[in-house]
Amino acid sequence: MECVLMEIKEQVAERYRTAALQMLDGETGCCGDSCGPKDYAGVGSLASVSLGCGNPTAVAELKPGESVLDLGSGGGLDVILSARRVAPGGRAIGLDMTPEMLELARRNAREQKVDNVEFMFGTIESIPLPDSSIDVIISNCVINLSTEKPRVFAEMARVLRSEGRVGVSDIVAEDHLTADERATRGDWAGCIAGALSESEYRQGLAEAGFVDIQVDFTSEVGDGLHNAIIRAMRP
Repeated sequence: MECVLMEIKEQVAERYRTAALQMLDGETGCCGDSCGPKDYAGVGSLASVSLGCGNPTAVAELKPGESVLDLGSGGGLDVILSARRVAPGGRAIGLDMTPEMLELARRNAREQKVDNVEFMFGTIESIPLPDSSIDVIISNCVINLSTEKPRVFAEMARVLRSEGRVGVSDIVAEDHLTADERATRGDWAGCIAGALSESEYRQGLAEAGFVDIQVDFTSEVGDGLHNAIIRAMRP
């Protein structure tokens, strides 16, 4: 099983590595047919670097002075938008496991002249930040890519401050779909096979200690699969 999980992780990394290199060369990419830039007004061509399935910066209702962490920050769009919303006094951090994506994100931040940002290498299963150091966690169609989601939820709870909040976009399955049925609708790197059901998402967050959990479907991306907004709070 461990070998299978490592193979899936490498497939995901390779897909995003390739996408980053394409965008560094002026092309665009996407995480499957279900995603793309949505509701990103005011950033011009930078929206083409979005590989997500929503706009978590709007979901999270960011405020000046807050610290924001984007899990799986990709080309940096959501980090850049977050940095503008939390200024003055706040900062936005992007975490990604793909060096090529980090290079792309740093280039985009320089071009957008945003300096209250930081991009760091690491995985969402082992976030390289201290306990209780973040006010808000966002993520855009990334948590579904992890093969160790309980660890992701536990790490989110660890780095959030008390009353810190989560506002993420993700792909979520209806409860009646089994894991095998999800796998027939798309591969893991394409954001489908690894999608949790609504009940599984709620349970995973609750077991990590989160409260006030909301899972709201926004649009259908396949039979029994939806773009969704997920909100929660750390007590």
